[in-house]
Amino acid sequence: AGFCKPRKDGHLGGMICKTQMKTPMKVGFIGAANLAQTYSKHLLRSGHSVVLSNRRGPETLASLVESFGPRASAASVENAAKAEVVVLALPWTQLQSLQNRDIDWHGRIVVDATNALLTYAPDYRRADLGGRTSSEIVADMLPGARVVKALNTLYFKVLEREPAEAGGRRVMFVCGDDSEAKKTVSSMLASTGFCPIDLGDLVQGGRIQQFGAPLAGPNLLAL
Repeated sequence: AGFCKPRKDGHLGGMICKTQMKTPMKVGFIGAANLAQTYSKHLLRSGHSVVLSNRRGPETLASLVESFGPRASAASVENAAKAEVVVLALPWTQLQSLQNRDIDWHGRIVVDATNALLTYAPDYRRADLGGRTSSEIVADMLPGARVVKALNTLYFKVLEREPAEAGGRRVMFVCGDDSEAKKTVSSMLASTGFCPIDLGDLVQGGRIQQFGAPLAGPNLLAL
């Protein structure tokens, strides 16, 4: 792991690492595989509730949510998208299917946790983004959504570890064009033990945060 040292005012990359949520949140996940399950456990341990969904229907997630406990539930994609914060935890190749769903994205805080990959290990073939960032494309797909890029930079085996490590807190990068949405997502991340760093807007921040960029992959700790 690398190490990031906060400034004396408690800030790191423009964010306050000690930010905590005052009230529990309901977080909806579109996609229920590794990322969704891993971060759901952090949310549940921190007093939040989660709603998991996938394209096969909530009945296929019954045993999973039962193992998570009473603050976890399964729902349709449409209902999961009604949560206070919605996390896109599905493969890049399935994103376009959301445009066929009856979902009003206007005003919703959407965490884009996707990586623009057509295939995964071992070749990791990237999608052709035409020079744009992946989150710009996601924002176009979900008109009116307040998109924040986060939860995409760490391998899920690293993400599942305790965020407090070696006297520091694991760094989580965020970027987006809506400052209030970024503040909400950053507070959520901080409440689960991570230290959010604001990288700016979806273009500049997204370019150094998306798959293949310098900040995608490093396991950094804020001391």
